Amino acid sequence: MSTVPKPLVKVPSSIASGGLVRWRTGKGFSIAELKAVGLNVEQARLLGIPVDERRDTSWPHNIETLRKWLIDLLEGRIAPPEPALPKVIKIKRKRGRAFRGLTAAGRKSRGLMSTRYRETHNYKFKKKAKERRLKKRHEATKGLGNLLRISRIINEAKKKE
Repeated sequence: MSTVPKPLVKVPSSIASGGLVRWRTGKGFSIAELKAVGLNVEQARLLGIPVDERRDTSWPHNIETLRKWLIDLLEGRIAPPEPALPKVIKIKRKRGRAFRGLTAAGRKSRGLMSTRYRETHNYKFKKKAKERRLKKRHEATKGLGNLLRISRIINEAKKKE
């Protein structure tokens, strides 16, 4: 197993330091440096070369060290390293505290402020189910439009006569 060369990147310098250029090892080679050698991102990762997709710079000494390393690898002087696949990004779960009624403002907006309903939402679902059963909700009349309302008015007028 051979070690993959590390790229050198410029350290940002302030005017107070007198414009002194310093170099440090970077996280990976830029895409432009890989293209100069003749590789794309997937090929580089399969070869075990670290890739920093955020970098825009391309330094000639990085291209040269990468080219020398690849020549040694192709001629068989060094063994190929393990593939370096991209890291798995962990996504934070959504909090939604106010929406779930876990804060005072959230409980107030969802109608959960009374002491009886402070911890549960089930009463709302029961209420909705009852309204559906009695055909009071908008879902019962969805798609029928004015036809159902007009027929109710006519039926009520007939009952009154």
